[in-house]
Amino acid sequence: MSLTRRQFLAASVATAGAALAAELPSAASATEKKPIRSTTSARNVLLIVADDQGYDLSCCNGKVKTPALDQLSREGSLFTDAYAAVSSCSSSRATLYTGLYSHTNGMYGLSHDVHNFSLLDNVKTLPWMLKQAGYATAIVGKLHVKPEALLAYDAWLLPEQAGNRNVAAMGHAAGEWMRAQGSKPFFLTVGYSDPHRAGDASQFGNTRDWPEVRRERYAPSDVAIPSHLPDLPEVRADLAQYYEAVSRLDSGVGILLRELEASGHAEDTLVIYLSDNGRPFPGAKDNLYYEGIHLPLIVRAPGRKGDVRCRAMVSWIDITPTILDWAGAHPPADYHYLPLPGRSLLPILETPDPAGWDRIFATHSFHEINQYYPIRSLRTRQYSYFHNLEPALSVPIASDVALSPSWKAINSTSGARLGKRSLDAFHHRPEEELYDLANDPDEVNNLAGDVAHAAALAGLRQQLAAWRTATHDPWMAGVTDPFGPAH
Repeated sequence: MSLTRRQFLAASVATAGAALAAELPSAASATEKKPIRSTTSARNVLLIVADDQGYDLSCCNGKVKTPALDQLSREGSLFTDAYAAVSSCSSSRATLYTGLYSHTNGMYGLSHDVHNFSLLDNVKTLPWMLKQAGYATAIVGKLHVKPEALLAYDAWLLPEQAGNRNVAAMGHAAGEWMRAQGSKPFFLTVGYSDPHRAGDASQFGNTRDWPEVRRERYAPSDVAIPSHLPDLPEVRADLAQYYEAVSRLDSGVGILLRELEASGHAEDTLVIYLSDNGRPFPGAKDNLYYEGIHLPLIVRAPGRKGDVRCRAMVSWIDITPTILDWAGAHPPADYHYLPLPGRSLLPILETPDPAGWDRIFATHSFHEINQYYPIRSLRTRQYSYFHNLEPALSVPIASDVALSPSWKAINSTSGARLGKRSLDAFHHRPEEELYDLANDPDEVNNLAGDVAHAAALAGLRQQLAAWRTATHDPWMAGVTDPFGPAH
């Protein structure tokens, strides 16, 4: 079955009335001092953002070594079904900082260089809202969202520098700033550059030793081949380099958390760890398929039970509401984009299987300025559904992925596939894709034209259209602004 875009939109909008309802080296630093014990009742926030880390943790049966993150998960809640709302760096970070989908907040693609996407002028950000509530705010490392004026951090410690993987320097800068805040509540964002590709995309910053980091090297024979990649020697070698960068990132998290302890604020700080998008390999980063958006999320909240594995389907759209809930802060009452579409995770931190957390939405428009391929998606426990808004276009490849040894090997190997998906199927997609996840977790057998799944398709189509309307998707023909005039 194939619908024209006009027919598709007409059918979707007509039915869219439904409501959406570590064992790490010691640092010769403040972390070796006896921790100060906070005497305040501040509710601080430490948001830790990895760059291009897929769902790769040793505590989740992964072969990469992540002892610091494993320990954090034992002390908090590990969300096993957590998803980015978009699989592109700037767009994903903008979702974290605004609580809005990228097609709503205006961060349609990358912010840097000629790409130059930015938030809409009337969007309020998380650091701005927390500053109104009396918080000190700072960011260490990668921001990657424009305009900086809307982010409104009080301090930018060690701004991102190309090639900088000095996770120890980042951790110590964070610790010095946290100790300087005294009794004032703080919101600190630490944005790592690991494990993003570096330089010519053939390595991951692994060309040298870094201070205070015990270097972990991996043999290509020891890596696990994820389901979206072929088992080729070049892919294995590339994954081994990626693993090393993930382990360096983990060392940095260990240093950072020891600095938090030394500051005396470990017992009054909400710690959130996550990644912005999937691993930087074809079929993951810059894709809304499972490997592109299924990512690590660990939340450690003081006073809450630890070692919880929560199977709720949650989204990065829920991060801003969670932090605001912890801080007792709110967007302005007359804010243009109320209500925010996400929900606080605090009520479910200690619940392995909370009810009512069974679907997530995802969106993608651009990555780089010349890489346009708009997709809207809905994932439930049973199905994943994709509406490709411009199916006549070929799906582009992020430039760092296109330059990678993996992609070059795949393209030069006769008959090579992206896991079970052919290269042609990856590049050329129909307007609708529907996958039965119980029987097809790799999302290769499209059931959108299967009569037996027509009712499921219609229901998912309806839910997606209602969500697009509620989130003011400008790609949806005939949508009017549900928020009223801009403030």
